[in-house]
Amino acid sequence: MAQPEATPRTRNAAATRAAILAAARARFAQEGFDVASVRSIASEAGIDPALVLRYFGSKDELFVAVLAESGTVEDLLAGERSEFGERVARQLLLDPVESQKLDILLIILRSASSPKAGPAIRANVQTAFYGPMEAWLGGEDAAIRARTVGAIIMGASMARAIDNNGLDDPAERERLARSLGDALQRAVG
Repeated sequence: MAQPEATPRTRNAAATRAAILAAARARFAQEGFDVASVRSIASEAGIDPALVLRYFGSKDELFVAVLAESGTVEDLLAGERSEFGERVARQLLLDPVESQKLDILLIILRSASSPKAGPAIRANVQTAFYGPMEAWLGGEDAAIRARTVGAIIMGASMARAIDNNGLDDPAERERLARSLGDALQRAVG
């Protein structure tokens, strides 16, 4: 009896690359840079580990790509400057949390102390957040104000990730959003 011909697997470089990035983001968020392995990332993506290296060269380069795909601060800067504080506070405290944004926060928290990942995180934060924020703010103290805004945003993001800011009452969450919005608006000047 003749065997049916096997259907060759369709190759799709873009889909493979996206699967690797998604698996890497998940692993780095769960385990941090130092613990996540190319083998575990490949397993989660359903591919051979050699493909991870073929597409990205190394785990270090894959980590940089995951950080780069996390986006920039530009979406926070879109809109009226006079409404920045309120707009960002609502996004941080009241809008549904996008899992990809939470993953990036976890990656940063779990990997910042790594001798290999720390410099990549700092470079990405400078390029994706502080640089554009400083340019948007302008003025001689833009670097200080950008870092103040960054500290407020990071703190609010961490508090939400830990326990939703500890507030179950919607009215209290609204009050917190107004207070945070005021602090952010003062920071941008």
